[in-house]
Amino acid sequence: MTPAGAGLRQALAERPVVLDGGLATHLETRGHDLSGDLWSARLLRDDPAAVRAAHEDHLRAGAEVVVTASYQASVEGFARLGLDPAHALALVARSVEVARDAVARTGRPAWVAGSVGPYGAVLAGGQEYTGDYLDPGPDGTPPQTVATLRTFHRERMAALAQAGADVLALETVPARAEAEALLLAAADVGAPVWLSLTTVVDAAGVVRTRRGEPAADVFALARDVPQVVAVGVNCCDPAGVGAAVTVAAAASGLPVVAYPNSGEVWDGTARAWTGRPEVDLAAVRGWVDTGARLVGGCCRVGPDQVAALARTLGR
Repeated sequence: MTPAGAGLRQALAERPVVLDGGLATHLETRGHDLSGDLWSARLLRDDPAAVRAAHEDHLRAGAEVVVTASYQASVEGFARLGLDPAHALALVARSVEVARDAVARTGRPAWVAGSVGPYGAVLAGGQEYTGDYLDPGPDGTPPQTVATLRTFHRERMAALAQAGADVLALETVPARAEAEALLLAAADVGAPVWLSLTTVVDAAGVVRTRRGEPAADVFALARDVPQVVAVGVNCCDPAGVGAAVTVAAAASGLPVVAYPNSGEVWDGTARAWTGRPEVDLAAVRGWVDTGARLVGGCCRVGPDQVAALARTLGR
């Protein structure tokens, strides 16, 4: 493990650490059009200064970890812009450089987490909330498997690690099979990671992946993987975070990461947010009491909310 990764692990053993908020949705509030399939990843080519400025906003708000604009960055995704694999991987690496530059410009010590979104993010139709790419397609397209997903993720994980990311954020993972693939790729790359599922709580109160699997079984996969510094949830309803934190801590024996959405819901077909924000900062203290150590926000959580969270956590 890198010294920075070890430093983050030590910090998590001592206190809660503040994550940033939703990068893409904050860029939208700053006036950037992210309606294309690559969302914020497109700006790594077209306007990296905009990405840096968004990181700086979160850092100044109190974030101690900034997550790179690589969630939807991949060789396959950038191929749609006509970029060859070498250029695509250079842009993945650029996401780390931009975040590192933001840290330097603000003068605020912070860790840089390389975002590794699920395969569904590349499909750009909301499939990270279903994981249906693990089923055969209606046109006969073969399903993704643990082996194919391991190969897909490993290349950009290596690019992020080699670019100097302190930790890799394996985030918005909707299914056990993809979590297995990511953990195998993490072992291949040898970089520190956190594993974050997107989950729901069923009528019986059971925390489940978006594929319907018991989340406890997936969190348990990380228990003996030395690269994993935390497990938890993101891009989910904040109302379900308390239950997920309890389950993640018990199943994994690891510090827990929690960064839910604002409470609004993404409609992948309409490409729009629906509902109203429901973030309850008072609930955050309960998350910390039950094991949450990396705490922040995902979609529609901006610097103002990060600042309030930092105050809540005494940072």
